[in-house]
Amino acid sequence: MGQHFLKNKNKIRKIVEALELKIGDIVVEIGPGHGELTDQLKIKKSKIKIIAIEKDKILAKDLKEKFKDNNIEIIEGDALKILTDLTYNFKLTTNNYKLTGNIPYYITGRLLRTLSELKNKPFLIILTIQKEVAQRICGMRIARFRPAGFSNANAHIRIKQKSGGMNLLAAIVQFWAEPKIIGYISKNDFRPAPKVDGAIIQLTTYNQQPTTEEADKYYKFVRVLFKQPRKTIINNLRPTTDNLQLLAEKLKSIGANKDDRPQNLTLEQIRQLSTLF
Repeated sequence: MGQHFLKNKNKIRKIVEALELKIGDIVVEIGPGHGELTDQLKIKKSKIKIIAIEKDKILAKDLKEKFKDNNIEIIEGDALKILTDLTYNFKLTTNNYKLTGNIPYYITGRLLRTLSELKNKPFLIILTIQKEVAQRICGMRIARFRPAGFSNANAHIRIKQKSGGMNLLAAIVQFWAEPKIIGYISKNDFRPAPKVDGAIIQLTTYNQQPTTEEADKYYKFVRVLFKQPRKTIINNLRPTTDNLQLLAEKLKSIGANKDDRPQNLTLEQIRQLSTLF
């Protein structure tokens, strides 16, 4: 199922610390596997409610036996399918639960979409995901530079979080949550080791969430805006209007240039631009 179990205990503790647990918290854990993270959650704060969702039948059975005497609910099933029902059945509200998990990298996109569509989103989300995906979510720009004495093949990579790094994934996720990378994880910290390194990402959901209508309109707009990221903003948005002069004026009104590319926009500029169409 694409599972890579995190064996580095220091990284597991870092995930738990990032959750900033308090007595009375409810924590939903996706893909607990053998219970390494679950165990640390239990040790860190005994008076919290843990709801762990495990898809693998054998692992779910083992987890139920391992944690049968604790305040831990083990649910066998696919988190992507049951999260919505879970928030209803356990009376989870935006202010009373957090979500975490060492998830299979291939479900990252679908999980983020599921979370974005939840009426009651977790207050705080801590996940391990692929390093490059985490950087894209944060709108980081990856720049290569070559120190003196190094060949092109050995060029270093410098990561920058600044204008010029916006992309479709960042625009979608940052519409409902503030992302932050709080640490990186070597592929060798997993068993079996994946092909790429990972990152621990923190998503803090905004207190005020968009309505379904606002979200639908925004997501439709950004997919047009970033359809061909190398093109200029005005060329990407050309199909939305017959009046290019008016489009140029709209861009100017939000402090953008018609010759800029989508990656140069800030999230606030994208938000404002989406309301003009």
